[in-house]
Amino acid sequence: MTLIVRPELKNISRGTLTFSGVAYACALGRSGVSQNKVEGDGATPVGTFALRRLFYRADRLVVPPTTILPTVAIEPHDGWCDAPEDSKYNMHVQLPYAASAERLWLDERVYDLIVVLGHNDAPVVPGKGSAIFMHVATPDYAPTAGCVALTQADLLTVLKIVTRDSKITILP
Repeated sequence: MTLIVRPELKNISRGTLTFSGVAYACALGRSGVSQNKVEGDGATPVGTFALRRLFYRADRLVVPPTTILPTVAIEPHDGWCDAPEDSKYNMHVQLPYAASAERLWLDERVYDLIVVLGHNDAPVVPGKGSAIFMHVATPDYAPTAGCVALTQADLLTVLKIVTRDSKITILP
């Protein structure tokens, strides 16, 4: 089963994710979607991507989310390398890290659930984008830095019904 993301025409940083016959509002990158994603452009990449694994905040979600995806509890030292010149670019790293890396343990709730999308990971191409996730949206669906964001309730619902073969397709 494929999750389909369609950007809105009137608001490039908003869209609809359709899965299993249900439509969910979602936030997209501040620059909309792009068929030529580059690091730091603020765009959500167009394409079809695997759902690799789920990170979650065990201190905030006492019961681990129900999902077929491999699941890992986030720790305060977890990060994601966003330095194109580094050998761990677009990979999970432990903080502190010598190169630039995004912290996954945030005070904000947007990273309470993080589904790692298979964008630019097989193989990793320096500069083609890192840390492309499906995560929790802010209450006002503020634009992301290039991710797809759903309400926590909607994301938990989607996680329950994804299969090992589920993919996400982000349309132009």
